[in-house]
Amino acid sequence: MLKRKETNNNKGRKGQLIIVGSFLILIGISVIGGKYLYNYLYDKKEDNKIEEFYEQQEEIKDDIINEETPTEEKKEETKTDSTNYVAVIKIPKIGLEKGLCEKGSYCNNVNRNIQIMKESTYPDIANGNFILAGHSGSGKVAFFKNLYKLSQDDEVSIFYQGKEYKYKVVNIYDIEKTGTANIIRNKEKTTLTLITCRHKTNKQIIVICELIETK
Repeated sequence: MLKRKETNNNKGRKGQLIIVGSFLILIGISVIGGKYLYNYLYDKKEDNKIEEFYEQQEEIKDDIINEETPTEEKKEETKTDSTNYVAVIKIPKIGLEKGLCEKGSYCNNVNRNIQIMKESTYPDIANGNFILAGHSGSGKVAFFKNLYKLSQDDEVSIFYQGKEYKYKVVNIYDIEKTGTANIIRNKEKTTLTLITCRHKTNKQIIVICELIETK
């Protein structure tokens, strides 16, 4: 009689363990599935925003060709919608294509996006320096995680105001991470500077690019 009770108790415990185990598995699947869905929707939204940006660039090109200027209504839309991209960076070698937000926008922040630094001039300024900073590492906002793979003569494009500004890498160097960056560039050239941390070190990578073509 005692053995039968023990057997029933064991079966009860096993049943409870199976239920708990199944519940934990379902939670795990839900978490993984939720993360996958979030990433998918985030990437889809990003793709749509970049597509909208390129469509706007075509409109700007048409305005330039027709010697027209954007209407006041369009200007106001651009000014008030802080989520609109002002430019797109594309680096084919590392598979990066990312929209950039206007200075002063909430999304122009290194913790949200690739940041246009306040010291920057835009690509259409002769002999100016367009300075971008981004996170490295493995997080969702680590957009510059593969920047270390670049080498001299690799190409980087910035799409801005209906034009593509094409640069080539001319110099890459490391500096100590102190909160400021010593940018060594030819001030008689129009340049693009990319800045990120060298992962798991106290160093920052500085990539200097020079403009080679505008189209």
